[in-house]
Amino acid sequence: MLGVFLGSLFGGLALGVPIAFALILSGIALMFAMDIFDSQVVAQNLINGANNFSLMAIPFFVLAGELMNAGGISKRIVGFAMAFVGHIRGGLGYVAIIASILFAGLSGSAVADTAALGAILIPMMVARGYNVERSTGLICASGIIAPVIPPSIPMIIFGVTSGVSITSLFMGGIVPGIMMGLGLIVAWTFIARKDKSELPKRKSAKEIWDATKQASWALLLPAIIIGGLRGGVFTPTEAAVVAAFYALFVGIVVYRELKIADLYPVLVAAAKTTSVVMFVAAAAMVSAWLITVANVPAEMADMLGGLIENPLLLLLLINLLLLAVGLVMDLTPAILIFTPVLLPVVKMAGIDPVYFGILMVINLCIGLITPPVGTVLYVGCGISKINILQLARGIWPFLMVHVLILLLLILFPSIITVPLEWFT
Repeated sequence: MLGVFLGSLFGGLALGVPIAFALILSGIALMFAMDIFDSQVVAQNLINGANNFSLMAIPFFVLAGELMNAGGISKRIVGFAMAFVGHIRGGLGYVAIIASILFAGLSGSAVADTAALGAILIPMMVARGYNVERSTGLICASGIIAPVIPPSIPMIIFGVTSGVSITSLFMGGIVPGIMMGLGLIVAWTFIARKDKSELPKRKSAKEIWDATKQASWALLLPAIIIGGLRGGVFTPTEAAVVAAFYALFVGIVVYRELKIADLYPVLVAAAKTTSVVMFVAAAAMVSAWLITVANVPAEMADMLGGLIENPLLLLLLINLLLLAVGLVMDLTPAILIFTPVLLPVVKMAGIDPVYFGILMVINLCIGLITPPVGTVLYVGCGISKINILQLARGIWPFLMVHVLILLLLILFPSIITVPLEWFT
């Protein structure tokens, strides 16, 4: 059954079938293999896949990200980081990393983070004489911090698929996300030593204070979301509504860069993104239900039976598999496909599902910056007007940093589990 599922899925993808339809076809292939085909079951699972309260967080977080971009919030976050570190050698690189960490607490999407900050910073870095390949690589590598630090759209999808607490996933992503940012800072420090560009003048205390005041509304939102989740004030779905309303209020009333006339294209862009994610999630429910009926997790457990007694070796093998998956598949479908297959095996080995979920999201986020299917890479290429091979040369030091951090998290689970106990 595992062969039928994977063969039909990857066969469909190889033929160019869109991922949502490939998921439905793989489910139908399992039904024919078990001789239980029923079109009503397919339709019912499609409806159930989208009819989920937790998934309502996705459209609202997507809308919040669109409103932040249109309302000038991302621009002020960049200005805030520029005021503090823009004057040091390689300063714009540090600005990119710090702004990505701050923006990660707002958007929850690697593509949105990369697009918003890249459009501002890549032209600035090129004009200042920075290497365009390395600059774009840094922006893309910083962008994948967004799905790790809460709020995180991929963690919502993992939580819905696995039944794991989304709030716990959010809280568990804080420390790894900050580690990813610190790792990039260390790597950029070594790279920036060769920077020969003219350094801008240090900002005065008044300019720093003005930039901080301008960004204060933007900086308050992550604190509201994390504080509200930790304090039990609202659920992740309600947090998404708060974020969207807050971004709308700040854009229209405080910064006054968002006009009523601008809302229509913002809503359309958010609706398009949401429709893609929700359709894939609905299609994945068809295959997930049939994976369970066909007892595919038990087959996987039999294949990995010798490793269940050795959780570390099992985790290393699974993460190697996921790194390979990330080369050829986007983040969202990979989570939806492999969570129902791998999670039962992980639970048999006694591994915390929340810890595994965070590792899985980080691992598949790395896939967003690995050729040939890295979605974030193509966003960076579109902004900087370079090809994927040039960007691959520029991003490899930062890619290695993320892989090293993933390895540290596998070898030392307490990096995630100990802070998680406090946050939750």
